[in-house]
Amino acid sequence: MTEGKGRALARLIDTLPPARREQVFTHTSWAPDRASSYERLEFLGDSVLELAIARALYDRFPEASEGRLAKIRAHVVSRQSCAAVAHELELGPVLVQRAQDIPGPELHRISLSRNVLAALLEAAIAAVYLEHGFEQAEEAVVDAFAERIEFASTGHVDAKTELQEALARTGRIVQYEVRAVEGPPHERRFVCAALIDGEEFGQGRGSTKKAAEQEAATQALEALELSRVDA
Repeated sequence: MTEGKGRALARLIDTLPPARREQVFTHTSWAPDRASSYERLEFLGDSVLELAIARALYDRFPEASEGRLAKIRAHVVSRQSCAAVAHELELGPVLVQRAQDIPGPELHRISLSRNVLAALLEAAIAAVYLEHGFEQAEEAVVDAFAERIEFASTGHVDAKTELQEALARTGRIVQYEVRAVEGPPHERRFVCAALIDGEEFGQGRGSTKKAAEQEAATQALEALELSRVDA
């Protein structure tokens, strides 16, 4: 785990009772039934995470409007953000260690799936909450997401930003191209494509280039997720 990032949450996860920890790191692929996998914990952890972040934003930004707070929270608790924190806490390797009778290539894909990593984190948060209560879980969660809170509160969070942030982790880049300009001068419609390493992953339309690029970025994020193994 990266030094200083989420150490409190990592410590609480590491010291969970064996039975609780076992459920956190049980994927549906080898669970005897879905209720024995991390899915039930994930359901609870999602709510614990949202409440912890919402409380932190409410306290830290007293002048922010409800709409602004909602946008910041949406970015902080997004699947991409949760997967990134799970990666920092090295939850994927722990899942791999506990796998049972899963072929290597399939297990590798599962461990890298954004949905799986995000689900693991939410399940772990729920387990910490059940063992230690909300106050202790809240403090550890807010600490683990501190950088993302800072980024979301000081930057313009949108689909293009999220796509760029996601690609940066693997050294890939995105470029946008105008593919067409439609309609009369007073009602222009732009068609833009999002190209990742030269390959088109999304296409969007809008009354401005910026709006079309945002839609293209949204489609690209969805296409990237479809290329991964879903939980």
